[in-house]
Amino acid sequence: MDGVKTGPGSDLTASAATPSEDASIPVAPWKPSGRPTRARTPMSLERMVTVALEIIDAEGTEAVTMRRVASELGTGPASLYAYVSSRDELLRHVHDRVIEEMTFPDFASLDWQEGVRQFADRAYDVYRAHSDIALFSFADIPTSPVALEASEEMMAAMLRGGVPVRIAAWAMDRLALYIAADAYEGWLLQRRFGGTVEEAEERGKEYVDQVAGFFAALPTERFPTLTAHLDEIMAGDGRERFRHGIEMFIAGIASQVAPGGDEEQ
Repeated sequence: MDGVKTGPGSDLTASAATPSEDASIPVAPWKPSGRPTRARTPMSLERMVTVALEIIDAEGTEAVTMRRVASELGTGPASLYAYVSSRDELLRHVHDRVIEEMTFPDFASLDWQEGVRQFADRAYDVYRAHSDIALFSFADIPTSPVALEASEEMMAAMLRGGVPVRIAAWAMDRLALYIAADAYEGWLLQRRFGGTVEEAEERGKEYVDQVAGFFAALPTERFPTLTAHLDEIMAGDGRERFRHGIEMFIAGIASQVAPGGDEEQ
């Protein structure tokens, strides 16, 4: 796509557990920070995050324990606590790593609507590539340099397009929730049906066909609307429905822009 920027290092959101490399960005005071690292040790937070992400990609976040990560690294669980205070903190670092894989659109060269479309699509793809890591974007406020830069540019683009300040500010929060929730549901469905992605998709189609059959058998006198529009109700795959939701989201924001509005509100 045109005008792609790659993050220096994944949501939309990221933990502030590690002090920012950018000295101009303070560490959010309401989040736990990791303990100081030990000097002259082969262990590192980066290695811990890499191992944890490998486990997540293969088995999901439930499989990540401090003991499991330590075992994969050939050490004891106690050594991990020199870098993080808990399993949750480690997983927030993993979420940071995933956010760094996302490529953000160049909002300065796009209108805000196209910027939101590209941002949503790319974030969605990265989340779907990493099992259920999207779960760790919930109840987390973005404070890493990568997330802050994306938020800054997205909000600035919406303001240039005449979106009122509060609408633009709250829209970023709602957009993050929508993307992560859809990606997380996709993982839940894949886990339910099991097998490879292709096998899960095939079993998913069988499930949809069963649901369609159930709806088709409903008494028309009691459910006239559902039975009359069954084709439309069951149409579309996950990607199509996700993009449809983004278009509804964009339309809702655009409805708040005053006619001819193109200045910061």
